[in-house]
Amino acid sequence: MNVAFTKAHGAGNDFLLTRELEAVPEADWPVLARAICDRHRGVGADGLIVFTGPARIRLFNSDGSEAELSGNGTRCAAALLIAEGHAGESVEIETGAGVKRLRMLERAGNRFRLEMGMGRPRYSAEDLNYALETSMGTWPVNILDVGNPQCAVLVDDLDFDWRSLGREIESHPRFPRRTNVSFVRVLDSHTVEVRFYERGAGPTMSSGTGSTGAMAAAILAGRAESPVRVITEAGELELEWRDEIVLRGPAEITARGEYYWRGSSD
Repeated sequence: MNVAFTKAHGAGNDFLLTRELEAVPEADWPVLARAICDRHRGVGADGLIVFTGPARIRLFNSDGSEAELSGNGTRCAAALLIAEGHAGESVEIETGAGVKRLRMLERAGNRFRLEMGMGRPRYSAEDLNYALETSMGTWPVNILDVGNPQCAVLVDDLDFDWRSLGREIESHPRFPRRTNVSFVRVLDSHTVEVRFYERGAGPTMSSGTGSTGAMAAAILAGRAESPVRVITEAGELELEWRDEIVLRGPAEITARGEYYWRGSSD
């Protein structure tokens, strides 16, 4: 079975986007996601985005689990809709976390810069500065929901095994549905540096929702003020907390092709 795809990335967080799943049973979509996202045996990506309508998407992580929202992935979907002439400079995309509104700020060929409304973070007072016990010690964390679950850890430096800690926190008993994890180093009141361990994908070079949670956590802790520049391993994102949090960042369409999938039984 040939599955046509487009590959795109938002600040290094890469996705495969497809509309060609009519012949694939919905129950097999997680299996397809694991296969096509495999970086050695498949095409390779952090996630698979399936258009289930003209401007409606579902997101599957590279491990096959379904996620409610990706800020970087939704920007990639918007860039594709604009590039193909299915949307103008503004577009609304229905996600698992509701309808998200995006606006194109710049375009140079297949490179885009877009603004996206991320909504308002949800949190409770007891989940801010929460003492989370792990095998690597007790860590004060900030637990929020920005359309998907986030656990932001404010740290003084990033020179430690944050990948192992992120792996443990992702599936910690405190998070029965697992969680996305960000490690946030505050550089000044308007700049943070972040590393990401994403639910269902592991370490990623960037994360839009992770940056949103990181920025919100730093502000709620009194260590940052809006607007905030988030420095990731693959580039920078800009966030501003108005009535909702607004994210600005790149999206680039890099390739198109066909994946030769042998089916769920293989």
